[in-house]
Parts: sequence; structure tokens; C-alpha cells
Amino acid sequence: MKDTIGYLGPKGTFTKIAVDSMFNGESKKGFSTIPECIDAVVNDEVTYAVLPLENAIEGTVNITLDYLIQAENINIVSEVIVPIRQHLMVHPDNVNEWSKLDAIYSHSHAIAQCHRFIHKDLQQVKSHSMTSTGAAAEFVSKNPDQRIGAIANHLAAKEYGLSIVQKDIHDFDNNHTRFVVLHKAKKVLTSKNLEEKGRKTTVTVTLPSDQPGALHQVLSAFAWRNLNLSKIESRPMKTGLGNYYFLIDIEQQMDDVLIPNAITEMESLGCKVSVLGSYPYYLHSGNGVTLAV
Repeated sequence: MKDTIGYLGPKGTFTKIAVDSMFNGESKKGFSTIPECIDAVVNDEVTYAVLPLENAIEGTVNITLDYLIQAENINIVSEVIVPIRQHLMVHPDNVNEWSKLDAIYSHSHAIAQCHRFIHKDLQQVKSHSMTSTGAAAEFVSKNPDQRIGAIANHLAAKEYGLSIVQKDIHDFDNNHTRFVVLHKAKKVLTSKNLEEKGRKTTVTVTLPSDQPGALHQVLSAFAWRNLNLSKIESRPMKTGLGNYYFLIDIEQQMDDVLIPNAITEMESLGCKVSVLGSYPYYLHSGNGVTLAV
């Protein structure tokens, strides 16, 4: 029986690009919200779930992290980093009219990421927010009689039969999103399509209350073992003001000595430590764009 892959849909989103780069031939099911996707793994409705965790411009996708923390027996087993390349696309019937558009549709984040282009070339055009870039592309494809366009990725253009008339209209060329693959088992998931860029271990640490210098001691547990941290971020525990846990990415896979001993040292300080996963990460090329005009 083939695995089923759940992802934040619909088709044509950046999440779907991450899914297609990691999985071949499996059944794929889109969900409208992140909690639904995580619940589908918990309830064995799907085998894996692929969700956005962090964007280079917008920061951590908090709802993914918060629900991942709350879910039991769910692990990060792989990660793929996808370049965020936004393109202006229209229905093929309107290719020659793209500069005379009445409106553009996209996710609010995508519209914000293309502010400079919109302000310069489509200053008088109204912008409308949709639930996703894929949903915006689908809407444009179903309304060829309207002079409207969508901001989305190349997969959305292909999926919904749209023509890309202006490519790479985003403000920042270094924008990327981290997508994590979630699974009940702790066994890592490797990709046959992408080159592995490294390994990391992600943990959450809750500090003991009213203990001066606790965070410094936590960081020291990593520092003197030469464990490199690529990310440390505080998140509210949702138990009251001033209560936080820390999300920490360690640039090393789980071993038998260094990381376990660091965890033991932190626990001896009164910290609560949870391992979200130890996994490989990959970088997607982001290629696949053809200009229509």
C-alpha cells in the first residue's frame, strides 16, 4: 500500500513544490489548514505531512510550530528549502493585456513580497487577498472574461493553465521557505531527487522558573561541546504572560554522546527538553519558469 502525503493545499502552492520534490508516485492530499494537516498524521489519515515552518522574510510560521509542539508522537523527519519565486500570470486569452489589468489576486504575503513591482508597474491595480497563491491562480483561470492576474509560482501556472507574463517580481531574491516533513516514526526520510545539504536536530527547551542565568547556562551546554546553533527563538507557552519555551536548531544530527549529554546537562538545571526531530535537509533549485511574452 502506497503512502499518502498530506500538505497545505490547494494544488499550485509552494508547499506542493516541496511535496513533489520529496515524493514520487505517492497519493497526495491537500488540506485547507495547517491544524487539519497535522491532525491527519495524528489520526493516521495520511502517512506524512509537509508544512511550512519558516520564511526568510516573514519569519517562523507560528501555527505550524505551535501545533507541532502540542501534537504527541509527531516528528520532523526531513526538510526541504524552497526558493520563493513569485510571478505575474494571466489567462492565456489576456496575455497581451497584462499591463491593463483591473485587479490582481494572491495570498497577502505574496502581495507584500511584490510591493515594489506592484507600486511601479501596476500602481492603479487593485490587490485582493486569497487563502493561497494556488487559490488565486485557480480563480484567474476560471474567469477569463475579466482582466485580472495572479501572483503565484510556476507550478500554479502549469496546474491552472495560466501564462506567466512577468517572472521573478518579488522584492527580495534571497527569500526561501523551510518546509518540514512530519511523520509518527523517528526514522529519517531521505530524498532521491535532491542533494542533501546537511543534518540538523531541533529541540525545544523550557527554562526553570525564577532561576537567574538559566538561558546562559543552556547556551553554555552547547557552546563548550562545539555544537553550532543555527536558530534560537522564544515562543510563548500560552500558559500566562512571561512563560516561554525556546526553539533551538542544532547543526548536527543526533549522536550518541554530544547532544544527549547536552540534553542531560540542561535537564539537570531543571529545564524540560523535547526533541522534535533529527533529520536531513535539502535545497530545491526553484527552476521551471517559462515567460509567455
